[in-house]
Amino acid sequence: MKGIILAGGSGTRLYPITMGTSKQLLNVYDKPMIYYPLSTLMQAGIKDILLITTREDQASFKRLLGDGKHLGVNITYTIQPSPDGLAQAFLLGREFIGDDACAMVLGDNIFYGSGFEEVLMNASQNAIEGYATIFGVHVKDPERFGIMEIDSSKNVLSVEEKPLQPKSDLAITGLYFYPKGVSDKASLVKPSKRGELEITTLNDMYLQEGILKACLLDEGYTWFDTGTEESMADATAMIRSIQNNKDMVICCPEAIAYYKGWLSEEELEKSADLMKKNRYGKYLKKVLEKGK
Repeated sequence: MKGIILAGGSGTRLYPITMGTSKQLLNVYDKPMIYYPLSTLMQAGIKDILLITTREDQASFKRLLGDGKHLGVNITYTIQPSPDGLAQAFLLGREFIGDDACAMVLGDNIFYGSGFEEVLMNASQNAIEGYATIFGVHVKDPERFGIMEIDSSKNVLSVEEKPLQPKSDLAITGLYFYPKGVSDKASLVKPSKRGELEITTLNDMYLQEGILKACLLDEGYTWFDTGTEESMADATAMIRSIQNNKDMVICCPEAIAYYKGWLSEEELEKSADLMKKNRYGKYLKKVLEKGK
């Protein structure tokens, strides 16, 4: 199982903040935004990850993440020449994906909730078995999102991209799991009226074949699309509250890797020592003391 993080785009909604750096490198409370989607893929059991960036920002991502070994994963990179739609990621990642199933998460999407790791592992297994999975969240402004319509048994009836008259209030989040062959399917997607290779078109292909599953993230889960100042501030406030109340660090790649056996005690201790003067490093020490 492979994983892709799409962290391209120009971040114009956050100008002037993002005029000098990628929004995925901005901090959301105590860690870079990119740590959150990275943690999502890691929780799904995915170690081999392709990070798609702009040409201008790739060096900064490499400085932060390197090859991923200190985080227990294997990170490779490729450039998105221009933001031509989310389905483009599977064309850019064709060689990386090969004949494997693949998950993709957007670099500005943050997920949190009790039991989320099990949900992700189930979606990963479904992809290996030949099914695609999309994740739905109830929103108050569905016309801003790709939307899924489902029946009483949670079967997907339709998917639409930013409809003027939505058939439901279930937004499709920026997290997708696909079976092997996704690059071949993505190559069949034609540009939409706005000139993009829409992920909704790709999802509809799986729906028409009867192999598209829906996973609804209910009130026990939180999802942020942190593309605006308001959503970033809301995400920061939530994460700060959770971490202070529970005396923990959520979406911590080093801890996830350690618990999955991808990092040794010595490797985790090295990261903890590097950040020993802040709360993040102290949390890694706490993870070490607690053990697996």
